[in-house]
Amino acid sequence: MLKITEISKTFNPGTVNEKKALTGLSLHVERGDFISIIGANGAGKSTLFNAIAGTFLTDTGRIVLDGEDITMVPEHVRARTIGRLFQDPLKGTAPDMSIEENLALAAGSGGWLSRISRKEKKDLRERVALLGMGLEDRMDSPVGLLSGGQRQALTLMMATINPPKLLLLDEHTAALDPETSAKVMELTENIAKENHLTCLVITHNMHAALTQGNRTLMMDEGNIIFDIGGQEREGMSVEDLLNMFRKKRGHELDNDRMLLTEEEN
Repeated sequence: MLKITEISKTFNPGTVNEKKALTGLSLHVERGDFISIIGANGAGKSTLFNAIAGTFLTDTGRIVLDGEDITMVPEHVRARTIGRLFQDPLKGTAPDMSIEENLALAAGSGGWLSRISRKEKKDLRERVALLGMGLEDRMDSPVGLLSGGQRQALTLMMATINPPKLLLLDEHTAALDPETSAKVMELTENIAKENHLTCLVITHNMHAALTQGNRTLMMDEGNIIFDIGGQEREGMSVEDLLNMFRKKRGHELDNDRMLLTEEEN
């Protein structure tokens, strides 16, 4: 479904600020996969997402989505089939527009409610009710008045109202409190399952990376150092992940954010 072959990206090449962000990375994603990606800051996780989304063109390699080579396809064209959520709940919505208007925009009506039939408006309201946040009774409210969790849940619905071929989730629950984060993550998995979506999700929570979805990848220094799923993944603990990292890299994982997240669980 998604086939990435030997992609590399170096920023500021030939300068003192040269940074090799991706180094010959290859990845094969099957249709319906829900893959959790972990790794320290600077490991290349968001850079990988940017490469897939077309934020920049890679220096080398190929990216093929659903049989189409999109390596040189511009970002705005890829956005038609690739959905993306970010960590910041303020991204992905128009704060001065209402919930209904934002959904109309995502549905492809240009945000003009006059282009949506009464039945379509009813369908939008019913969709929002599935979030379980009472937003179906606030369809005329500006999105800017919503809480972070409500806004992120709405953004998730907007990104999937026309199901994309691929959904990229860039720590989309990291800015939320633990209870809201769990709620949005549950919504994410339910929507992905109902729509048979293929998802890649970046997380710093190693426990979540082992329990959500069907595969876990760990990145370091711009490449994937292990990819586990199936029986190998079942029953694995965070300590097992840390041991695997130690064996692969020859040193302990040193990332306060990831380790502190595990202590909080």
